[in-house]
Amino acid sequence: MPINYYLFLAIALFSIGVVGVLTRRNAIIIFMCIELMLNAVNLLLVAFSKMHYHQAAAAAIPVANPGIDGQLFVFFIMVVAAAEVSVGLAIIVMLYRNIHSVDINFLNRLKH
Repeated sequence: MPINYYLFLAIALFSIGVVGVLTRRNAIIIFMCIELMLNAVNLLLVAFSKMHYHQAAAAAIPVANPGIDGQLFVFFIMVVAAAEVSVGLAIIVMLYRNIHSVDINFLNRLKH
């Protein structure tokens, strides 16, 4: 499958995520859009890693780690995303307990 398909899909997913982050007010939807953007980057990392491996194999260049470099980066991104979601959801739960809403416009009340 050509890399162009992966590029277009990743750009579409990332664009949907950016639009969601910039236009939505619900904190849970914003976190979902951030996860969508991270998954778009993960898709590109794996696709580029696979493309690099196939080009190296076609050129008869010996590769020490065949196609797993991008997958290692994806693993670390997933670990960071899991930590971000756990902290973010804890903040959202405390926000909901205090003001009974998950609207991010109410975060201005936390300044006082």
